[in-house]
Amino acid sequence: MTYSRVVLSAGSNIGDRTAHLAGVVERLADDLVAVSPIYSTAPWGGVAQDDFLNVTIIAEGERSPEQWLEICQELEQAADRTREVRWGPRTLDVDVISVSREGHVVTSADPVLTLPHPRAAQRAFVLVPWLAVEPDATLWTAQGERPVVDLVAELDPDERAGVVVVDELPTPRRR
Repeated sequence: MTYSRVVLSAGSNIGDRTAHLAGVVERLADDLVAVSPIYSTAPWGGVAQDDFLNVTIIAEGERSPEQWLEICQELEQAADRTREVRWGPRTLDVDVISVSREGHVVTSADPVLTLPHPRAAQRAFVLVPWLAVEPDATLWTAQGERPVVDLVAELDPDERAGVVVVDELPTPRRR
């Protein structure tokens, strides 16, 4: 097993949104490097629904990209996530944004786990919280590795302005 570093984006807009996000952080407590503040964001994808609460999480551990994905899926299942409408309301959505091993970004075109996340560079609700915990973050894109700060600057100003800090999650104790 290879030591890896993962950037995850978690969001919720159904039920106790903060509790759903706190559950993700608690599950990753032993691997946790950083957790962004909680941001309120408008839904993405054109489906009418309530606003989301979002966080970006950085974790490290002896895990493969697929194992990080399995944790994300377990968390979604534990939150009773349903997949009825694409980009629809969710109790919990946890996406693997980027994985690196030994300082190298993992790339994959696998439809089950495409890395880096194919739409991350277009989503202020992913990039803005990521910058809050890693100001020098970079994301591999079709144009190569790009500073996240540059990607944010290229987004629509209204979309950037719609990502607003609303709270902090408590830092979990390591087990």
